[in-house]
Amino acid sequence: MIEIPEAVLSLYPNADFAGPANNGGYDDIRWHVKPDGITKAKVDTELDRLQAEYDAQEYARKRQVDYPDWGTQLNKIYDDGLTKWKAEMVDPIKAKYPKP
Repeated sequence: MIEIPEAVLSLYPNADFAGPANNGGYDDIRWHVKPDGITKAKVDTELDRLQAEYDAQEYARKRQVDYPDWGTQLNKIYDDGLTKWKAEMVDPIKAKYPKP
């Protein structure tokens, strides 16, 4: 789950703040220097955008867990060639976790 600090830093990379703590909201941010133009609405919109971007990549995160390590994959390519590597290691995982 994307948190408020990630959204703030996405909008204002040099923002200087602390919190929010304990799942607090926008109003719980302790600003050291509040960026000009920042609003709760902007942060909420950025939270939604970042969360949608994260959710859209769920299939890729699942694939990454299932793929063998690179050494194993390179050995497969060396021993059996690209066609067998793709058919036996890559395609089954892509079929298991298709792109939406």
